Amino acid sequence: MLLVTLNVLFVLVAIAMIALILMQRGAGAAAGSGFGGGASATVFGARGSASFLTKATKWLAIAFFGITLFMAWYATRQATDPTAGADLGVMSQVPAAPAAPGALAVPAVPEAAAPDVPAVPAQEQAVPAAPSESEPVAGEGESDPAAQTP
Repeated sequence: MLLVTLNVLFVLVAIAMIALILMQRGAGAAAGSGFGGGASATVFGARGSASFLTKATKWLAIAFFGITLFMAWYATRQATDPTAGADLGVMSQVPAAPAAPGALAVPAVPEAAAPDVPAVPAQEQAVPAAPSESEPVAGEGESDPAAQTP
C-alpha cells in the first residue's frame, strides 16, 4: 500500500514539475530585446527575487528526488532471494553455477533427451600418406612448358 501511494505521488509530482518548468521563461528569452533597449546587463542574470514558479519547481524537485531515494532504499530493504519460493517458469530448470571458482561449467544433458537415437559406430578411414620428398608434388618442380625442349 505504501509503494502504491508513493508511485501515485511520484507521478503527480513529475507531471507538476514538467508543467512548471514549461511555464517558465528561460534566461535568454529577453536577449533579443535586451541588447536593443539598453538593458543588456540584466539579460542573463540579476533577476532579483525568485518568482513563485522557480520556488515551486525547486520544492517539487526536492520532493521528486526524496521520493526516488526512499523508494530505492525501500526496494533494497525488501529484496529477497528471487529463487526462494518464486515460480520462475522455464528459468527454474536452469542448472546452478558450479561452486568452485576455477571450474568450467559443463551443461547437463537430461537423461531422457535422446534415448531413441542410435549410436553411429566410428568407421576407420584410410588416411592418404604424405608424398615422399623424392616424388614431385603436382605443380612443384615443373618448369614452364614453353621453356622445355622437345
